[in-house]
Amino acid sequence: MKIIDGASVKVMRSYDYCHFEVALSIDDGHAISAEDVDEMRKEAMRLVDKSVEQYKVAKKVAADSDTSTEYLKYYDQRVKAIKENYPKSEWTEEQKAAVKAWEDHTFLAGLRYNYEDDWDTNREENA
Repeated sequence: MKIIDGASVKVMRSYDYCHFEVALSIDDGHAISAEDVDEMRKEAMRLVDKSVEQYKVAKKVAADSDTSTEYLKYYDQRVKAIKENYPKSEWTEEQKAAVKAWEDHTFLAGLRYNYEDDWDTNREENA
């Protein structure tokens, strides 16, 4: 078995015109094995793969936010008219649904992904 004094591992991955890179190194003054270096490579790959998955979530959140912003522009006037011209107690089911949808899209338009591990892209379905 070959003993190594120090090692550096660099993993790069391209996805959707973006490049993700993780570099790990070890040089603690102790000899390490090739198997240790291979485990370090695997960990770097896991981190790069996780980066890509989080990037996908961030893109989805951004797309949802953009869609919600466009939706809000369209429905702002409609909801404003409902709220100004009708008491809430007299809203029809359609008007209630329009206001609720507008409020939901207002919430979505304000979301920004913060790269936390527990971010749930199916938050509405799990509620």
